[in-house]
Amino acid sequence: MLMTDRTTELDCGKLTPTFSQRLVVALAPLTSFLRGFRNRMEINALHDLNDTQLRDIGLSRADLTSAFLASTFFEDPSEHLTRSARNRWRLSLFRSYEE
Repeated sequence: MLMTDRTTELDCGKLTPTFSQRLVVALAPLTSFLRGFRNRMEINALHDLNDTQLRDIGLSRADLTSAFLASTFFEDPSEHLTRSARNRWRLSLFRSYEE
């Protein structure tokens, strides 16, 4: 028998996920929900800060309110606040550049 006559079938395309991989996929929605809930609680705690402290981190009271109104219960409002702070920072940078 020649070496070229022997072929080996490899099942590389049929990988089955391990238990830990299945567990991660199954728990992903729950962890996402819990992260959103935790961030919502943290944003709610930001209401205790005064306007000067909020301005120091690049936010305003209107940003806090709009973050809650723009997101549904299952969405994470922190993304909205991050976007607002970055936009305010870019605008202040642009204004300082013009001067």
